[in-house]
Amino acid sequence: MSQSSISFLPISENQARFCQLTDDVLKHAKQLGATDAAVEVAENQGLSVAVRQQDVETIEQTRDRSLSVTVFAGHKRGSASTSDFSPKALQDTVAAAWHIARYTAEDPLAGLPDADDLAMQYPDLALYSPWVVSAEQAAQLALRAERAALDHSPLITNSDGAALDTNVGHFVLANSRGFLGGYPYSRYSISASPIAGEGNHMQRDYWYSVARKPRLLEQPETIGRISAQRTLARLDAKRIKTGKYPVLFDATLSAGLLGSFVRAASGGALYRKTSFLVDQLGQSIFAPHIHIAERPYIQGGLGSAPFDAEGVKTRERIIVDQGVLQGYFLSSYTARKLGMPTTGNAGGAHNLRLLSSQTQAGDGLTQMLKKLGTGLYVTELIGQGINYVTGDYSRGAFGFWVENGEIQHAVEEITIAGNLATMFQQIVAVGNDVMVRGGKQSGSLLIEELAVAGS
Repeated sequence: MSQSSISFLPISENQARFCQLTDDVLKHAKQLGATDAAVEVAENQGLSVAVRQQDVETIEQTRDRSLSVTVFAGHKRGSASTSDFSPKALQDTVAAAWHIARYTAEDPLAGLPDADDLAMQYPDLALYSPWVVSAEQAAQLALRAERAALDHSPLITNSDGAALDTNVGHFVLANSRGFLGGYPYSRYSISASPIAGEGNHMQRDYWYSVARKPRLLEQPETIGRISAQRTLARLDAKRIKTGKYPVLFDATLSAGLLGSFVRAASGGALYRKTSFLVDQLGQSIFAPHIHIAERPYIQGGLGSAPFDAEGVKTRERIIVDQGVLQGYFLSSYTARKLGMPTTGNAGGAHNLRLLSSQTQAGDGLTQMLKKLGTGLYVTELIGQGINYVTGDYSRGAFGFWVENGEIQHAVEEITIAGNLATMFQQIVAVGNDVMVRGGKQSGSLLIEELAVAGS
């Protein structure tokens, strides 16, 4: 292996060492007088290679490690972290956390998860797949993606580059209530972003592939070709007249709407009453044909996890059933604030999937455009104009004007606006064109009507 290659850390050796470190830290915290304590030791490394115009621009290798500890003095909590794993540094870190805990304000709801909620046993979800790839090999893969984009059409006149990124790591999480767990993980991606046109008529788009296993990544040539096709489709973009139109969100964007739902239904926003979903449990918040399921145990899933960031066991559950909100996303603390049990979502949701009981086998993008009829097909959103207190939604957008189910021309310099509560209720259809790029998945989403600000 060359010096510029990157391979995974010695998992078995370091996992065993990390287990010993957590035991040492917990013992020291108890010696200082802590009533409870939790510790996480993590290590990760990555390789990032970026190319542009068939030249290598940057090669970056990273390797990080950290130990973070939280100690409790009754209902007082203190935290500290370090990247130095020497015995003295660890003792100093525990002492710092203990000092904070002793002098911070008391919170009667602060504390570790209940022992019954912890994942004392958990399955192996195959979240790590090794890939020994040198910087030279990574550069060649990125160059292939960019070359495929540049060669696709003479109208592709420039490039914003292509890249290959790897990230692998492992961790151990433990607490004084008997929990000890951890596992290795991996994530790999290839991307390309070409530019088409000239002067004031230039357009740029991108495509990427991400997976835990390198063999599941799309071929570089496929990534380059799709990125070029998407970029070319943006040429000769026009504005459209201001009005209210049905809007189809591309599958690449639907996960973002699902993410907005998660944020609004998360414990922190709910107990602070900064969400439009406060007191909506058991209420119909989506169209009656919509179901949202959480599946944390998918083998190799990008959002899979046998336990959450506190060691609480995850579980499969239905979040929305026939449009009715059945559950929130709660950590131990936010659950206590709401007087509810934890849902194992400290750190976020796990493999969330939005489904419609009306989706048919043939409901790919072509069929979804026909269902749209005449309206706006959105492929890019710009800005973060979402007010989670009211649900008001306003974002810049790029997409395509569609008439009679056929794309007519690209559309730019517009803003779409509505309210999430209304948008969720007005989901007309969900496509089966699901793209798995993270822990939230959905096909393309057709919304009955949104306000569009154009010309």
